[in-house]
Amino acid sequence: MDVSQYLEIFIDETNGHLQNLSDCIMTLEKEPENMDTINEIFRAAHSLKGMAGTMGFKRMQHLTHDMENVFQEVRSGKMKVTSGLVDVLFQCLDALDVYLENVKNTSNEGTDDNAAIIQELNEILAAGSGQGKAPSKQEEKKEEAAKPKEQKDGFEEHFLQIDLSEKEKSSMKEAEEKGQHICGFTVYISEECLLKAARAFLVFKAVEDMGDILASNPSSQDIEDENFEYDFSFYISSEESLESLLEAAKTVSEISAVVGREVKLEDLETAQKEKEEKERNEAAEQEKANVPAAASAPGKDTAKLSVNNNNKKQNVSKPVSNRTVRVDIEKLDALMNQVSELIIAKNSLVSISSTDGGSTQSQSFHEQIEYLERITTSLHESVMKVRMVPIESVVQKFPRMIRDLSKKLDKKMELHMSGEDTELDRTVVDQIGDPLQHLLRNSADHGLESGEIRREKGKPEVGAIYLNAFQEGNNVIIEVSDDGAGINTERIKEKAIERGIITAEQGQAMSQKEIIDILFMPSFSMAKKITDISGRGVGLDVVKSNIEALGGDVEVESILGEGSKFTVRLPLTLAIIQALMVEIRDEKYAIPLGSIQTIEDISVDEVKYVQAEEVIHIRGSVIPLIRLDKLLDFTPEEEEPEDLTVVIVKKGEKFAGLIVDNLIGQQEIVIKSLGKYIDSTKLISGATILGDGEVALILDVNTLI
Repeated sequence: MDVSQYLEIFIDETNGHLQNLSDCIMTLEKEPENMDTINEIFRAAHSLKGMAGTMGFKRMQHLTHDMENVFQEVRSGKMKVTSGLVDVLFQCLDALDVYLENVKNTSNEGTDDNAAIIQELNEILAAGSGQGKAPSKQEEKKEEAAKPKEQKDGFEEHFLQIDLSEKEKSSMKEAEEKGQHICGFTVYISEECLLKAARAFLVFKAVEDMGDILASNPSSQDIEDENFEYDFSFYISSEESLESLLEAAKTVSEISAVVGREVKLEDLETAQKEKEEKERNEAAEQEKANVPAAASAPGKDTAKLSVNNNNKKQNVSKPVSNRTVRVDIEKLDALMNQVSELIIAKNSLVSISSTDGGSTQSQSFHEQIEYLERITTSLHESVMKVRMVPIESVVQKFPRMIRDLSKKLDKKMELHMSGEDTELDRTVVDQIGDPLQHLLRNSADHGLESGEIRREKGKPEVGAIYLNAFQEGNNVIIEVSDDGAGINTERIKEKAIERGIITAEQGQAMSQKEIIDILFMPSFSMAKKITDISGRGVGLDVVKSNIEALGGDVEVESILGEGSKFTVRLPLTLAIIQALMVEIRDEKYAIPLGSIQTIEDISVDEVKYVQAEEVIHIRGSVIPLIRLDKLLDFTPEEEEPEDLTVVIVKKGEKFAGLIVDNLIGQQEIVIKSLGKYIDSTKLISGATILGDGEVALILDVNTLI
């Protein structure tokens, strides 16, 4: 069977199960007796085993099968969860991650059997269930070969245990009268089989073509619910011989053995009477023995068993139809492009309508334009909501990472997360994982002190790292903070002077914030030694450039001895934004509305100078001015106007005033990437097509500031 068409679904589902396993094992480490978590791990491992087997990934199937075995013992109370078991389970997850990566890249799981991990699992299983050291694969094979033939083939005729109803006996009698053969079969399914119910129904289908099934144990409902072990029994009436029926049943794959023989109804009735007599004698002996525990067995325990069985059947409910649909991100991109084109067409119509006169026809046209505007805005919002995903998909892997770092660095630490349900555009979420991971590693390695130092300072021995996300206007803020040592600005200054990045005089004049910003310079690292955690020279500069590539920015606050906080600000979307359209000479530019604080009209006389740079003083703040015409290489005006239009923009806590010639107004614009044509300048973050077909460039406020 060609399963390649299911590969994408398999990858998605496996990602979900692996993340679920990771979360559950983290919980299990803190609460080893939590039965809900233990059951959830068992279910996830069982599902993964089934999926891997269906796809033909045998190594993955083998590993998850052994995980499932361990948790079967834990569930039944035969073994306890230890820290050693948790460590091995995390190794299993890492191995499964590698398998999944191989599947993503090559559609194959690879050739690593992970024999060492499987051996460890089996040893834990053997030790935990009191069986001593687990035998190796070679030993198992030798033992199997040494077994006598009859022990290997000792399959019982369980069909003799089927309790026949009066109706079933009547059907058998009719078949006998017609001269048909009545045969009993017990079918043994291979223990490696993943889909027992499917195999059972394939056997039924194979033999039903040759006769009628009269009775079965377990019932067809129990078989459908997989509520049986690895064997099932049935009686069939047929005109075919026993050998033909046996051959038909054996053609089904993953069947270990089929035991069967021809039977007579009177023999079965005799066997049933003998069985009932035996049970009555046993019950009478127990009563005579007057053992309380034994006496209660046929009564209370039988009732209890039947209640449990009823509960089991009640719990098997039909799955509720799923309310979500998987959609390829490329299809969403195509939909977004169509919405973008619709908005451009709408802007074009608005542009045409504004040049019309005030006739009645024109009035009707304006109304239709307004209606179109409402629809396009609503459509845009709907598409955006479809593209929005919670950042949970990125941050849920971090608790496991911090747990591993805690062991590697020999520091006690805990990650506290909040706001995981905050939503961001899918394209932003896909790219924010690495920068956040680096910031968390930075907090763990550089931020938090060792347990000894923390005790000396009177801090809790367990260091705290916080990851908090929330929405603020058209931005999402993600804060990564810790209660560690904070940033030593004096050490940064010394290192920067030592490397020749700044002079001693410049260092004297720099504020604490400016010194901290040195950390974001390329290849600047404060690590005393290179580790695989951080300190390879590829540091916070990469974090900054990745975040700025998404149209965001990152800021740092730190108090020495108390901790640090990195604040990442990201736009909700990278596709369609509200912008202020401005003119510089005869060219149009767009400034994202989310970056604009206010717009001021000031006279030339109000422009002051600080360190030879132009500034203005507004409402108690000194704001530096940026003359966009000079920055963008326009020819200087012959006469400077008496009044200046200044757009005050912000980046975090910093402000700047952009001097423009003219304001056009607010407009919904579609961001079009310029690709690599002008990537030499960071001033321009993209372009947009205006209603009249003209192209306007979008200014990057972060870079300007």
